[in-house]
Amino acid sequence: MPTKTLQIPTPDGQADAFAAFPDGAGRHPGVLMYADAFGIRPVLREMARELAGHGYYVLVPHFFYRHGPAPVVELPEYIGEEVRPAVIAQLMPLIEAHTTERILRDADAYLGFLTAQPEVAAGPVAVTGYCIGGLLAMHTAAAHPGQVAAVAGFHGPVSACGPDSLSRITARVHLGHAETDLTPEALGELNRTLDVAGVDHTSEIYPGTVHGFTMSDTDAFSASGMKRHWDRLLPLLDRTLAHS
Repeated sequence: MPTKTLQIPTPDGQADAFAAFPDGAGRHPGVLMYADAFGIRPVLREMARELAGHGYYVLVPHFFYRHGPAPVVELPEYIGEEVRPAVIAQLMPLIEAHTTERILRDADAYLGFLTAQPEVAAGPVAVTGYCIGGLLAMHTAAAHPGQVAAVAGFHGPVSACGPDSLSRITARVHLGHAETDLTPEALGELNRTLDVAGVDHTSEIYPGTVHGFTMSDTDAFSASGMKRHWDRLLPLLDRTLAHS
């Protein structure tokens, strides 16, 4: 599986990024993958490679690049309960500084870079995201309705996307929530908001999961949640992105 480390020019500097794509000649549908707040690391590279193995060019930008290259904070190999609070405490100022204005400025740069890659096919792209990356994915889809055909967010704070943003989304959407992130009542409220906004969506709580369930280098990981994630994500991309 070919991979690259790249630099994405943005209005505010250079964002380092990781890309994975299928072996051999040809062009492939593009997928912009937003990491969780812990950023680009071995588990994210592995997820990008796995998705690329299904026929996609996957670009993972380091969205905290304004604070330095990844990793911006020192990460242990395994993020368990004894280290998580300290790591989150270091990341919170970066998360809070990552305003919607920054998200949208970066999204323009990331999508422009992705679609310009020689291995990427013409046509619409997909955006997927994890944790805060789920929110970034939804904002990106709202800002680029003609370009983003599918968006998927997993254990992300997507409720923070207001009705005005949601109403601009024309992509098909899948949202996979952790049991600890949303009550059934909150899920119902979110889904009614998506319905009113006219968003073509599936949105569900993944049973037995806690926030961060897709990340195998953390104590939040759920093998069943991760399987459901692939079972939802791959058909969504297959339906919305044309393979050559």
